[in-house]
Amino acid sequence: MKLKRVFAVCEGAAVLFSGLVCTCALAAANNSYAEASAQQSLYSLQINSGRGNFYDKNFVQLTGEDTKPYALLEPNSQTYRTLFANVAPDEKSDFYRLIQGTRPFLMQLSDIEKLDVKTVDKIVRYRPVAIASHLIGYVNSNEEGVSGLEKECDDKLAGSYTALNAVGTADANGNVIGDTKTRATYGDGTGIMLTLDATTQRICEGVAAQYMQSGSIVVLDAKSARVLTSVSVPNFDPSDIASATEETCFINRSISAYSVGSVFKPLLAAAALESGIDPEETYECTGSIEVGGHTYRCAYGKGHGEVNLQTALEQSCNCYFVQLGDKLGGDTILKYATRSGFAQSTQIYGTMRTAKGTLPTSEQLEDKGELAMISFGQGKLTATPVQIAAMFNVFANDGIYISPTFVEGEVNAYARTVEKSLYLPIMRRVMHKNTASAVKTLMEGVVENGLGKNAAPARFTAGGKTGTAQTGRYDDDGSEIMNAWFAGFYPAEAPKYTIAVMLDSSTADSDEASKIFSQVATQLGYFLPK
Repeated sequence: MKLKRVFAVCEGAAVLFSGLVCTCALAAANNSYAEASAQQSLYSLQINSGRGNFYDKNFVQLTGEDTKPYALLEPNSQTYRTLFANVAPDEKSDFYRLIQGTRPFLMQLSDIEKLDVKTVDKIVRYRPVAIASHLIGYVNSNEEGVSGLEKECDDKLAGSYTALNAVGTADANGNVIGDTKTRATYGDGTGIMLTLDATTQRICEGVAAQYMQSGSIVVLDAKSARVLTSVSVPNFDPSDIASATEETCFINRSISAYSVGSVFKPLLAAAALESGIDPEETYECTGSIEVGGHTYRCAYGKGHGEVNLQTALEQSCNCYFVQLGDKLGGDTILKYATRSGFAQSTQIYGTMRTAKGTLPTSEQLEDKGELAMISFGQGKLTATPVQIAAMFNVFANDGIYISPTFVEGEVNAYARTVEKSLYLPIMRRVMHKNTASAVKTLMEGVVENGLGKNAAPARFTAGGKTGTAQTGRYDDDGSEIMNAWFAGFYPAEAPKYTIAVMLDSSTADSDEASKIFSQVATQLGYFLPK
């Protein structure tokens, strides 16, 4: 009996001891798990900031559509030794700092496809060859707008699209545990639609890269004056601002003002027709004309002989237009120039505007010398390539001026809808439809028979005007630096495009600008029905 009781007591003690052992073991396991958990943490690395994007008129995305592989790195000495040589020079200090930390990080590496590293595709803001860099502008490393529309639209675009983060687990030393996943946070979808056509813009950027050192190409939709192309050369890489070799590459030449020269003459021709001046009346050009004690010459001092309005425009006879301007008077010239948008800035978006350009005052044009100079596009007259395109568009659009538009509206990128239209052009009649048609015909003659022959496209016909504007500056060889222009419309029969080409700080004449116009028109012509 006593033996059974002793056995029962021992058995109970054994069970109790076993329970205590299990409890202790479980507690130890829990503590070990807790310690391990405490040494692990979630990490989150930005793949895309969620900044809203720019789109062309057809909803083609212009920013934030490319990805680039970034290495997902762990902070240890092995990473430093193995990959230091693959880090870009300007990022080595960041690399060294991140290596000292305790969290995984993303880093761009050269030859990344050859390295044994985990990668994450990170969305980059701009393509390797960015589009419309001067108009769109660029952001800093925090994706804050610094220039152009990026700066002007910063409040609208910041955080408006889908933010993406690579998330996962790392141990106390920053070593990645398991897989990395992508987490999305959605904004309100706000984006900015430009009036640009991505295809047309790329065509013109390609032509400019091949034939231009410094200048601009602007293409307007002839019916609406929407800006389809805005090219400025030299260009810059918005992804690598430090690589810019000179400050002048940041100048947006499409919206900056320059001396215009003879591209102003078609406006005088229109004013003459509406003032009742006989276009067939002839003038004997000897190569020079004296006005107010000053002598003004045609190009190279060469006389054109007997000319009328048509042949004077075709041959760009300065002397003819000086005497024509004297007949018209300063107030008449200013009236047509003002109606056509000269000395007026155009809103791009918000407070971002084009340069105004300049016109002499009515009082200044009482001086015969000033009147003579504006008559062939010199003196105190300056304009932007966009303004010149808009002036030529008056002739392509039956005498009606339409202010150019750069931004179509604010869009919802998720729904792909325009939420707020910003196409609100200023429209006014500058001249009678018949006058516009008559001068348009004269400019077709410039390309067919005159100094603009090099502007002739391979398909269809075009009309336009050459211009070579003096700047008063000279290069090291003593050659005068000019602004060379060709502006016109295409196809002449039913204009679809109005194009302005400007070469600034050039010693070339308007022939070079004419050839660029021809290249642009020819390539755009391939998209038109026969």
